[in-house]
Amino acid sequence: MDDPADQWVLNPATGDYELRLNHSGGNATRSTVPPAQRGPSDSPRRRTPSQSPSENASEGTPRRSAEVPRQGGRRSANGPRGPQRPAAGDTGHGRRKRKAPKSRGKKALLWTGGVMAFVLVGVSAGGYWLYQRLNGNINTVDIGDAGNKDVITANAPINILIIGTDKRTGKGNSGYGDKNSVGHADTNILFHVSEDRSNATAMSIPRDLITDIPECTSKQEDGSVKTIPGLQHVRFNRSLGEAGRDPGCTMKTVKELTGVEVDHFMMVDFNAVKTLSTAVGGVKICLDHAVNDPKSHLKLPAGENTVMGEDALAYVRTRHAYANESDLDRIKGQQQFIGSMIRQAKSDDTLTSPTKLFKLADAATKALTVDKAIGDVKKLSTLAKEITKTDTKNITFVTMPVIDNPDEPTPVTVVAHPTKADELFQMLREDTSLTEVAAQKKKAKSKQDALLKGTKAAPADVRVDVYNGGEVAGGAQQTVTWLQNTKGVSKSTNKANAPKKIAKTTLEYAPNQADQARALAEMMGLPGSAMKPGTTDAEELQPMVLTLGADFKEAGRSITGPKKIDIPKSSAESAGCSK
Repeated sequence: MDDPADQWVLNPATGDYELRLNHSGGNATRSTVPPAQRGPSDSPRRRTPSQSPSENASEGTPRRSAEVPRQGGRRSANGPRGPQRPAAGDTGHGRRKRKAPKSRGKKALLWTGGVMAFVLVGVSAGGYWLYQRLNGNINTVDIGDAGNKDVITANAPINILIIGTDKRTGKGNSGYGDKNSVGHADTNILFHVSEDRSNATAMSIPRDLITDIPECTSKQEDGSVKTIPGLQHVRFNRSLGEAGRDPGCTMKTVKELTGVEVDHFMMVDFNAVKTLSTAVGGVKICLDHAVNDPKSHLKLPAGENTVMGEDALAYVRTRHAYANESDLDRIKGQQQFIGSMIRQAKSDDTLTSPTKLFKLADAATKALTVDKAIGDVKKLSTLAKEITKTDTKNITFVTMPVIDNPDEPTPVTVVAHPTKADELFQMLREDTSLTEVAAQKKKAKSKQDALLKGTKAAPADVRVDVYNGGEVAGGAQQTVTWLQNTKGVSKSTNKANAPKKIAKTTLEYAPNQADQARALAEMMGLPGSAMKPGTTDAEELQPMVLTLGADFKEAGRSITGPKKIDIPKSSAESAGCSK
């Protein structure tokens, strides 16, 4: 049987790919019409899920139906022709109007919405074979209560943790990584896709970042659950592999570090870089100077290069090719590589080649280990289609702001930047774009923001009870002291801890307290989403209720994050040469 990947052909009449299997006597086009909508003569003979390949070995190439399927035109001995044009003067009565081809943009969206998705178009024998093959490629990990149990949450951002491990799999990887390692979190990217899908941010987290790793659980092969103690003040890369920590532990580490809820993870190892770069036909990278790094075995001239296989792996692994020989410089090279690979995967060369699409889908699914919530082709395709609604030029790459570790005489590790790191985290939490885009307007958000507009009461007239539902010990008293001494809100009272912890600060108030609420919101930098108006007027002297959430860091610091941040950025659409 020929490779099915070589037999997916673009039908210009529909803009869809169809599987055409070669047979003696002509080419048969496999129908893309679902089985429930076909007549008996249209149904190709398929192997059922319970049948194994050996049970069907005698069948050879799947049989075609007795009658060659029509594709809107006449049949011939050589297979179906495209739709016929009406003769001059023919109005086309009695025949179906030709379907307008999909635009190139929509076609690209359809296919780049998951290079794996193309196998789902057909439900013929070949299509089923491809679906089963790709589904069987994917590895999954049960991460327990970490992450989102749904593929996506409607009207919400998507946060995916991409983990590249130093685990050795595949031929030729003996020169890399820790020989006996089960895989550490060597490369880490928090990929945030905005709620309106207009933009995305890919934030790299240095593996040598000193941080805290929280206690986590890991499901064992026998079904039991192992509790793994947390660690304080250690390298981030120890959040995976060591002591049996799985990707769920790394996700929880990212959440504790950034405050961002991580929905899913995708993990690849060294071998994936080689196979994926080869599957797309090579990845273009740019070097400011020639490189000859004996440690990573990378030897390339200055300027633009196309790398794949071993060279691609050497490029994403090298540190000594850069002036500072640091992991931070390597991260920049990795960002350039990923951006270029995204562009190549979305290029016409890939999109119009069924062979390349299959090779990329096969390589991608073999390379991936994911959480169970996205652990099959259909779910991955659903997720991919959401992600690729974002234009490549609006994907911004950044590195988490860090400084050299002040506790080390000769720094080899880094720590979070004292101000800029949390500013960036807050922008991610608040879904603030790092790219200049015209975000889609949302009525709900506009309605909430409107609550901030209008007259404001004098500080002396603002009455508020303050509860602490956040992470800062003594946050309520700290806020009351600041309001009274700095802002003149003398009628503010500390009500200690809230009944439960909350993620976002809220301000509850009655309709006749709206002017007070707007005044307090301005003082504290509250976003419109924090405003919780009631429906019944308050009694005289009744206070509003302010509950501090995890987004509260200190009194006097705006709850709302910055709209812009001055840190190095690059776009997935283009990137400069690595220095």
